[in-house]
Amino acid sequence: MCFQEVDRFDDLDYLLQKEGFKGVYQARTGDASDGCAIFWNSKLFDILHEESIEFQNFNLRNNVCQLCVFKMNVKSSSKDMSASNSVSVSSPSFLVGNIHVLYNPNRGDIKLGQVRLFLESAQRLSHEWGDIPVVLAGDLNSMPQSAMYQFLTSNKLDIQMHDRKQISGQIYPLQNRSFNPRLSYRWSNEELMLATGTGASHLIHQLQLRSAYAGAPGSSRTRENSGEPLATSYHSKFMGTVDYIWHTTEFVPVRVLDTLPVDILRRTRGLPSEKWGSDHLSLVCELAFADEGSET
Repeated sequence: MCFQEVDRFDDLDYLLQKEGFKGVYQARTGDASDGCAIFWNSKLFDILHEESIEFQNFNLRNNVCQLCVFKMNVKSSSKDMSASNSVSVSSPSFLVGNIHVLYNPNRGDIKLGQVRLFLESAQRLSHEWGDIPVVLAGDLNSMPQSAMYQFLTSNKLDIQMHDRKQISGQIYPLQNRSFNPRLSYRWSNEELMLATGTGASHLIHQLQLRSAYAGAPGSSRTRENSGEPLATSYHSKFMGTVDYIWHTTEFVPVRVLDTLPVDILRRTRGLPSEKWGSDHLSLVCELAFADEGSET
């Protein structure tokens, strides 16, 4: 389980320990009192490696991300043997990443820089541990019609074809803008350096990512044309999708938990509320290894 904006980790950890979960936490830097947390069922998974990124070390504000390598505890019992003589089979490993991207819609350069480092670190760890599969989750503060979403799904992005303030799609409805392939935008050298790390105008990542929700069937009451939920966050100034679960092609989505329909969300008049303690909706996905059929 991946959480963002966790401000009472000890309380959450105490409650989830009772249900058999262990957790790790990374606080945001600066004056913020919250952070990211990853929890796992200790009977089903062993943690092999943990690391995090404090983006302030790269002049990319105070957000953070987490990366954990897990190994599944897989056991199979032979039909000819008793349960006490169960035989352990090969236990697959995989990487889980958790991120909370900067909110500020005007700073697409910083948003891209944070996601770039997140993806680069995930790819590096995947390779170091034997090219293991990857699952990435979090609040990207970017909408499905945005350049950020395009970067994640297509592996590349020509930055100067996009307005820095439009990278996340939060300010103006992108579906009402006509795309002109001949139009280019001015980015300063500093902005390009923050976004790409090299000052180049093109971004590329090496992970073959798929969206879990876009890859699973859903209702037109809760999904948009891309397959993403119509809304994962709702408050007085915003309703839309900014949260995602991504996976590499070694996984396939078996099923997902659909979000609330927009008409029902509107009845709440905004989140959080007395009955719903967050302004975000939970995303839940069941994945299977594509070549083995074992689920996680």
